Amino acid sequence: MMVRKVAVPVIAMTVFLVMWELLVWANDWPNYVMASPSDLPEAYIRFWHLFLEMGWQTLWRTVVGLLIAIAVGASIGMVMGFSRTMREALYPLLVGFNAIPKATVVPIVALLFVGAHDFNTILIAFIISFFPIAVSISIGLSTLEPEYRDILRSLGASQLTIFWKVALPKTLPEFFGALKVAVTLAFIGTNLMEIVSPHGRGLGALFDSGKTNSDYPLMFAVLIALALLGIVLYYVVVALEAIFAGWAERQPT
Repeated sequence: MMVRKVAVPVIAMTVFLVMWELLVWANDWPNYVMASPSDLPEAYIRFWHLFLEMGWQTLWRTVVGLLIAIAVGASIGMVMGFSRTMREALYPLLVGFNAIPKATVVPIVALLFVGAHDFNTILIAFIISFFPIAVSISIGLSTLEPEYRDILRSLGASQLTIFWKVALPKTLPEFFGALKVAVTLAFIGTNLMEIVSPHGRGLGALFDSGKTNSDYPLMFAVLIALALLGIVLYYVVVALEAIFAGWAERQPT
């Protein structure tokens, strides 16, 4: 089972890279139009120290922004889940805010907090990723069957006991599903700020440097590095889900 879980994604990625290489070869595109996978190893070798340094900067800012998004999103979701009034009040605000293109928010934040690149990047990663977490927890709690509450109350259970024994376990599958989405969104927010900010650092800034110098293999190498970081963080979430909500997984028949 474990071999299958590792082999299937690796095979899928290999097929993707082969198709990408064949597409470039079939169209006879030069690397200043479309870099191929065979062009990328040279970029990684030439700039390996920058990939390590910039990759770490992107990763830690993304993780911090995501952790803040979990804390804030879970708090807002719990408030909306337990209170219909708060749900009706906050949902339109959250939906309206989430509908604003984040690419328009990034320059505003960059100008508002000039020079505070770490703060700006973490803030955008948080802003772009907390919405699905808040919504998933709100839905999970608000759809809790009233029969469960009534039975536990009749047995003398407190609201805190009902939350820990019933509400929290029921919400975990939705929470981890939203967290998988939030991981990718956090990376998008981080890299938007790294590219736009005049003080940008991280893989986004390295991508922008490649664009400035028309180094297309470097640009595509950065994109692949970002994808790999996203995959790693995604599987961290999958591992946590297996630990805390593995009981909810249904094996296909």
